[in-house]
Amino acid sequence: MTVVSPWTRVAVRPSHVDARDAVAAAMFGAGAQGLQEEGELLVTHLEAADGAVEVERAVRAVDKGAVIETRAVPAVDWSVAWRESIHAHEVGSLTVAPPWLAEGMDPARTVIVEPAMAFGTGDHPTTRGVLRLMQSVIHAGDAVADLGAGSAVLAIAAAKLGATRVAAVEMDADAISNAEENVARNDVADRVKVIEGDAALFLPLLAPVRVVLANIISSVLLELLPAIGRSLTSDGVAILSGILDEEREKMLTRFAAGGWRVIREDAEGQWWSVAIERVR
Repeated sequence: MTVVSPWTRVAVRPSHVDARDAVAAAMFGAGAQGLQEEGELLVTHLEAADGAVEVERAVRAVDKGAVIETRAVPAVDWSVAWRESIHAHEVGSLTVAPPWLAEGMDPARTVIVEPAMAFGTGDHPTTRGVLRLMQSVIHAGDAVADLGAGSAVLAIAAAKLGATRVAAVEMDADAISNAEENVARNDVADRVKVIEGDAALFLPLLAPVRVVLANIISSVLLELLPAIGRSLTSDGVAILSGILDEEREKMLTRFAAGGWRVIREDAEGQWWSVAIERVR
């Protein structure tokens, strides 16, 4: 007798980092109730096996080259079991942790993030890359703009590192409530403001800021670079991530052409993060 599992695991590896957001949106649109990141994979669990067909069809519509793997998994209560895949991450002097693992940790050095649809739980190398770089960049009293803030993990970290005015700008309406809840949970609402909108439009209104954080895909980073330069103070620094290691040389060339110099780099796996300042 064959026992059919009521749950199906669907794991998608987008063909390119630029397709990641579209793939995630397609999976949600096809019925995924939640996504978790396993390295480069976007993973969801579906109660009905035929739901996997809908997810695959939706993903193929936006990313024909995506690698999709499906398999049956034991019947478990995923509303509880998914938590086992979420871990606390120590990144320099900071720790990023979900609420159920944060008990007993120093609140001044712990960024508590409730995993939800918004990107940024500390699980991804790009998030950790920015966190490592910002610890030697942010000074007490700084004004900071976090572009593409997602869960607001970086904005909250900036406040805990001493920034007194932090704008977390995010254009995905579905991420805003999670970001606002995380800001309140970390008791930094007096310093961090979540703004729903386009970073390119809001950044000039936030200027001047001493630090810009942007964990976005490289093509968008390059589009934003002129506005970032105009929005920084004379001693300002931009910390950029979401860049593949194979794109490093191209980005260095563009930085130099735009009057920027690299002051610090970070690499983890296939991802490259960088802190840059304008050439004086």
